Amino acid sequence: MIISRICGGLGNQMFQYAVGRRLAQATGEPYRLDLTEMATYRVHRYGLDQFAIAVPTATPDELPPPIPKPWSLAALRAALGPRRGTPMPRIVERTFRFEPAVLAHTGPGHLTGFWQSERYFAESAATIRADFRLAAPLDAARAATLAQIEASTSVSVHVRRGDYVTNPAANAIHGTCSPEWYEAAIARAVEGLADPVIFVFSDDPAWVRANLRLPAGTVFVDPRPDGRDAADMTLMAAAEAHVIANSTFSWWAAWLDPRPDARVVAPARWFAGADHDTSDLIPARWLRL
Repeated sequence: MIISRICGGLGNQMFQYAVGRRLAQATGEPYRLDLTEMATYRVHRYGLDQFAIAVPTATPDELPPPIPKPWSLAALRAALGPRRGTPMPRIVERTFRFEPAVLAHTGPGHLTGFWQSERYFAESAATIRADFRLAAPLDAARAATLAQIEASTSVSVHVRRGDYVTNPAANAIHGTCSPEWYEAAIARAVEGLADPVIFVFSDDPAWVRANLRLPAGTVFVDPRPDGRDAADMTLMAAAEAHVIANSTFSWWAAWLDPRPDARVVAPARWFAGADHDTSDLIPARWLRL
């Protein structure tokens, strides 16, 4: 059995799902999701239920036991007590770079990490994209927006702010893309396109309107408080070109566009600091600016 630990926002959950799905396909093992952490996680809700996936949740008996602290009573009992069966191997992400050894794993395993590289699941791309189809149809307002996107030479632009701005810890790690970066990225995204229409998706549309110089005819797709953020991701994926933030949410919106020649402009600097090597994060076919 392959089990993926799920935590974080929707984009992170999708990476965790995708690597487990790929490994389950490769090993022939059944696939399960470990939702233990989501039960107490208060920053983001579980979002994979918005997609047409059919992967069961692992039961407590199927999960490996928690790792006890070395000095705890549980650790002492585990060391002195009888050993029952073979414990499920733990596959723990060690670096932000792609780790080939993960895909070389055979047999059961419990995955813990963020796995932010398409190299973990590129060979299962068609399956992953099929799994990430919406489970429910778009509401009327989003369906109207989709019709606009499909009827125009559309460019999706995602401006991520939210906790990247309001949470000092998140801001120190991630930072945000500047108005100047967005203007340069949009200019690159629309090069050679006839009559492009910009569709802006943001959790802070008021800031975007006040700070970005956008061409006439720009359409703002304001967020809705209905918890259906996967539907907005699907709208973004329908555009012909994409400008993404340093956000796994818009990374997935661009990746779900199945066209191999889709134009995607991504920030070269993904994190505010230099602690993570992001060489494997952005697909080579995308433009880093």
